[in-house]
Amino acid sequence: MAEGSFAVTWDYRCPFAHHAHGHVVTALAAGAPWDVTFVPFSLNQAHVADGDLPVWDDLAQRAALLAMLAGITVRDRFPDRFFAVHTALFAARHEQSLDLRAEGIVRRVLQEQGVDADAVFAEIDDGGPLDVFRREHEQAAERDKVFGVPTFVADGRAVFVRLMHGPQGDAELARVTVERVLDLLTGWTDLNEFKLTTVAR
Repeated sequence: MAEGSFAVTWDYRCPFAHHAHGHVVTALAAGAPWDVTFVPFSLNQAHVADGDLPVWDDLAQRAALLAMLAGITVRDRFPDRFFAVHTALFAARHEQSLDLRAEGIVRRVLQEQGVDADAVFAEIDDGGPLDVFRREHEQAAERDKVFGVPTFVADGRAVFVRLMHGPQGDAELARVTVERVLDLLTGWTDLNEFKLTTVAR
């Protein structure tokens, strides 16, 4: 089993991030010896036109950032519950088709995963998580040229990945899947692009 450090970006809106993070979290929970940094990246901000108001400063966009702000808060303030909340927020969006712009939905997810929702929203109201979100998004975009999620970053290289399926609870599949991504990223540096012209459904 390969050891190593890598980062991976996320936005709860993206189904491919749902798949990739499912693999990463499932493998880590089963003992994969990776040091993983989970980096928030805003797809809303990535699609802001030049000259338009950044999402961080646009109050009309605040609801669209809510689930991400909750995830960041749990990652930083309640790290022992991060995997559970992270997985549950992805599931709420992509398996239950719930609207993560609704505070009540996000609160329910937090509570169901044993996290004090009032404490999380107090942090969000103070503005700290938004500052973290902006800083980490901008660092990823500037340093690693990240443009979407999920992007894996290791050994100074970054790759945007689309995995078609999640792990479905299979820890060995999760480990092998992530290690294949990392091997292509760090072990075969001559590969720049590999993209199917059609995708079997």
